[in-house]
Amino acid sequence: MRSYTGVLIGNLLLATLAGLAGPVFLVVGYIVWTEGAEWFWVVASFGVGAVGTVMIPVSAVRAARQDFPRITRRGRVRDLGPAYGDDTSVVWAPRSPQGSVGARLVRADVLEASFVRYSPEGGATFTTYGGNHDPAEFRTTVRLTLRVHDGEDHQQFEVTEEVQVPPLCLSAIVAGRLAILVDPPDAPTPGKITVLWPRSLLLAGTRTCRVIDLDGHLTDVTRYARRQLEQMRISLSVGGVVMDGDLIDLRRLDAETAARYAAVARDVTERRAPVTEPGEEARRLAEFLPGEEGAFGTVPRRWSSRGGHLVRARFLSLRGRTTFQDHGPVLDTLLRFRPADGTPPFDVSRRLTVPMNYLAVLHHTRDVVLRVSPDGRSQVVDWARTNLLAGVTTAQVIAPDGRGIPLPRRSEALWPLMNLLVAHGVSNPTPVLDLRKPRMHAVSGAVMDMIRDAGVRVDEARL
Repeated sequence: MRSYTGVLIGNLLLATLAGLAGPVFLVVGYIVWTEGAEWFWVVASFGVGAVGTVMIPVSAVRAARQDFPRITRRGRVRDLGPAYGDDTSVVWAPRSPQGSVGARLVRADVLEASFVRYSPEGGATFTTYGGNHDPAEFRTTVRLTLRVHDGEDHQQFEVTEEVQVPPLCLSAIVAGRLAILVDPPDAPTPGKITVLWPRSLLLAGTRTCRVIDLDGHLTDVTRYARRQLEQMRISLSVGGVVMDGDLIDLRRLDAETAARYAAVARDVTERRAPVTEPGEEARRLAEFLPGEEGAFGTVPRRWSSRGGHLVRARFLSLRGRTTFQDHGPVLDTLLRFRPADGTPPFDVSRRLTVPMNYLAVLHHTRDVVLRVSPDGRSQVVDWARTNLLAGVTTAQVIAPDGRGIPLPRRSEALWPLMNLLVAHGVSNPTPVLDLRKPRMHAVSGAVMDMIRDAGVRVDEARL
């Protein structure tokens, strides 16, 4: 397991090699000063050398902070207001291209999604695009089979397309609900579909949505697909309605638009849509996307023995930037921490690289696992544990007698199991926890008790 100190030392060595000219100019300045050269050459040599030398540790610290994004209290945010409640999920996704004039906004269900390709050339380095929030190089090409619900005559038709999906919008595919525009018959491309990615995140429930009515009443409309479609149509007709966090306040809109929104709110017959539409296994993409495999996690003995522990945090906001790595975009994030000691939660803003396989299941969970330093002053996102907890990878426990116990995705047993292993200093860098191994003997009984308490069925098949 990498440490911040190790990353900093590595970057310091690289920065020293790259900035070797700075110390060289300091030596040259000293030589010309001792030999009585003109003051101009002495000042110039010392000046250039001093600037170059100072930039070595500055660039090393900057690179280490980017490569190893520790989360500290200096990133704490206060006074977020009611727009960011505990259940808030705001994803600021890139804009979608608009369809033809007269295109209809309708819902499409994803019947099947198959991975086609994802082949950026950035490697492990950071790639930044000037002014391009959604570069094609870092989008995943997915082949979709859609059932389109025509909004006018209630007809349905199926279409198969290859689309390029922005990283932040992958969860809309897996959830199975998209907002699309269908070009009218008189358009140059009749029947062409255009996926509206930010609105698809709303329809899928990845991004939460609440509405404050004219009388001040707050209503959660997340995953009320029919109502949200009508709200989107109103928003398109008036040129867009601003959302503050995940909030639409009708009291801030003009009277006519607010009245149209209020009329939609009178429909109380709709039931909340499921987290995912039926057939999610035909749409799962996480197995094909870059990012760490889920695991119970590595436990450095010194870290564990000195009081290092795990905590959970939740993403409240994810905002796209113009910087990417091959395994995920660099995002401005807002996280809410819940300390293990029971103290009040607090919010932290941090720029993080979020792996794409985690983004594909963002509609299921926004929780992340963090390793807390023994002194409690810094935390680091543990993506291996996060991806196991989020259901990117399926976990399995092998009982002492050889019985195989597959744990359901996002099982309630995962979190206490991770903490148990940390408390006993037991590393398990895979998603398979084999209790037959000698190093597991001290925790095997407690592990089996936790599995039973979580209601996990024990398979009689022996491995």
